[in-house]
Amino acid sequence: MNEIAGGEGNFILCTLVAYDLQTGTYVQNARLNIASNHKWCNQLSNLISPLLPPDGTLLEVGLGEATTLAGVLDCLGEKVRQAIGFDISWSRVNEGNLWLKERNQNATLFVGDLFHIPLANNSIDVVYSSHSLEPNGGAEIELLTGCLRVARHAVVLVEPIYELATADAQERMKSHGYVTGLKNAAEKLGAEIIDHRLLEYSVNPLNPSGVLTLLKKNEGEKKSCSHKVGFICPLTGANLVMNEDVCFAQDVGIAYPVLRGVPLLRAEHAVIASTIEPS
Repeated sequence: MNEIAGGEGNFILCTLVAYDLQTGTYVQNARLNIASNHKWCNQLSNLISPLLPPDGTLLEVGLGEATTLAGVLDCLGEKVRQAIGFDISWSRVNEGNLWLKERNQNATLFVGDLFHIPLANNSIDVVYSSHSLEPNGGAEIELLTGCLRVARHAVVLVEPIYELATADAQERMKSHGYVTGLKNAAEKLGAEIIDHRLLEYSVNPLNPSGVLTLLKKNEGEKKSCSHKVGFICPLTGANLVMNEDVCFAQDVGIAYPVLRGVPLLRAEHAVIASTIEPS
């Protein structure tokens, strides 16, 4: 990743700009391909449902414009008590909020990045992805570490599966800098792998969708959360209190702005505000 973009910071900035400029295209595609979107979301919900406890919490990492999250929630129904999602692009998160509202779905969306997820350890029952880890080849260990840290019970990664793909698909993945070693990274981190295969339905045969499902091994951490999931400071880990226009960690004097209802929770958004108080 560093060789491709000249350092992690530059890589994230390039990803942010590229994704932000695509804003609106995912919702447009969902409108034009209703059956395909439903098939995709139903496939994901079938992977998630057996792992999600009743009244459970669900997180989509890198959710884009929430076109997958909305469909998954349609399928899972009342089994989800709280749905959460984040993306690196504010424009896409804002579009996602509009899409969820149109679909009569509720979820808490915020701006964040995959390398510093601003949620507490073991706070989400099931964490899942839908081709969002894909462009981060070389950072598989860091990506899985973050997802496993936040997950209470399971992580369901729906991503390109390099080792199960055809030679042409593998070459394409390498040329795009896609992830290639998620299973190997999971094994190095000591996660329990319960599913690793290509999926029946994939939008692009040259970018074959597969699933890698990981279980947390600590049995004591597998019960559903009994409280509302909150945010933490991505820099310090301190709990954040959210008001209408700010999320703040008063004990450490750091605040994060809220733009049109969307918390901006990347480390780059941090503001030193030692005197901030609840409004």
